Formats: sequence, C-alpha cells, structure tokens
Amino acid sequence: MFRGATAINMDAKGRIAIPAKYRSRFHDACANQIVVTIDLFDPCLLLFPLPQWEQLETTLDTFSNTDPNQRRIKRMLLGHASEHEIDGNGRILLPPVLREYAHLEKEVLLAGQGKTFQIWNENNWHKKIEDDVAALGEGPLDTENLPDLAF
Repeated sequence: MFRGATAINMDAKGRIAIPAKYRSRFHDACANQIVVTIDLFDPCLLLFPLPQWEQLETTLDTFSNTDPNQRRIKRMLLGHASEHEIDGNGRILLPPVLREYAHLEKEVLLAGQGKTFQIWNENNWHKKIEDDVAALGEGPLDTENLPDLAF
C-alpha cells in the first residue's frame, strides 16, 4: 500500500524521482514497470504499478464502444496512458502532455492512494486539501455511497 504525501522536485527535463522508501515496493510488485495517465476528476496524474494498470485495462475493455460516457472514459485514460520503467536512479520522465494537464512545475507532490499514486502540482494539492476540508465542514458527510469505515 502506498500512503502519505511526499514533496518532490521535477527537474528541467520533466523527470521525477520516486522516493527511496517506495522503490523496493515497485521493484518487487512490478519490476519497475509503471503506467502514468490523467486523473478524470482532478488536475493531477495517476501512477500505477503495471499489474494494477492491467487490472484497470481489463475493466476498461468491458466498456461499451457505443455508450458516449464509457467511450469518453476509455479515450481519456487509455489515450493518455504512458508506460515507463523506473530507471536505476529511481526516476521517471513525465511526457509534456501529462505535465501540462496536471500543471506540473518544479514542486510536485506524490500522494499515496493505496495501490496507486496521484502526482500533483504541490500548490494545487494544498488548495485541493483546503477545499476538501472546507467541504467536510459545511455539513454532514454524505456516507450513503461509501463503504463502512470502521476506525
């Protein structure tokens, strides 16, 4: 499981270094093979170890080619998918189109999401967290569509 938020820097070529604490997990889980694509709901990127991406691809393969919403989701996720191998220095090169989509600049934030990561512009991440906290404070949390979270 990937958890926590880690601030990292992107170099002038668009490379980010995976934090050392996660590198062995990527090596063990996917032989450093990953896929990066856009997030459909937020201006960030999604980073998948290859096995998790392949599970998502299997699901996407069941989507209808005639339903406009399902076609749209397939087009966005698969059309922006970029395969990478984490290099010997723990880095990946993010393609310009993905960097532009997520407004990535030098200061980037890698946010663990369980089996995947989100890659955010650091300022946008902090703004999103502020917005999420404010939304939670506006009234009762709608838990109708959430699984039971036993704390």
